[in-house]
Amino acid sequence: MPKVVDPARRRREVVTAVWRVIRRDGLDRASVRNVAREAGLSTGSLRHYFATQPELLAFTLRTIIERIEERIAAALPADGDPRERAVRVLHELLPMDAERAAENQVWLAFTARALVSPELRALCEEAHEALRSGCRTVVESLAPDADTELETDRLHALVDGLAVHAALHPRTTTPARMSTALAAHLDDLRTRGGH
Repeated sequence: MPKVVDPARRRREVVTAVWRVIRRDGLDRASVRNVAREAGLSTGSLRHYFATQPELLAFTLRTIIERIEERIAAALPADGDPRERAVRVLHELLPMDAERAAENQVWLAFTARALVSPELRALCEEAHEALRSGCRTVVESLAPDADTELETDRLHALVDGLAVHAALHPRTTTPARMSTALAAHLDDLRTRGGH
């Protein structure tokens, strides 16, 4: 009797293999053949799910976006203090643990590739706009009287900068330091732009 394979589970396993290849060898080495080998599959089996490398990479990037969205939805209380909600959401976007650090490293590899890949560029733009929109929501909830555009730019730059620094300099840009910087910024934002 042939083995029954759950396609959703297989895709998740393949995404995990893509992450391992990217983190170990770089995005350029995340070919269908190398990922199949990493996942313990034949190239033909992997091509059943992803015919090309761009398709495989786009699915992997989409998976990162979905994971972040799911974490944010799970972290948000139904109501509560706007600052606490902001902290919870923004912490889900930053590499505060090993899993999110790995996700952040893979994400940054994709953003560099997006400069030359239309498929990845569209997904990165979508994620960029979602992050910007989230930053705008934080600003509007904490500082309704502030210059919304300026404060959205500042918060967005802080979150992006912390993520990049954490990937490049994890010994100095620790979760504790990111949390402290974020808290100071949110407190300053509330003081300057609140009622």
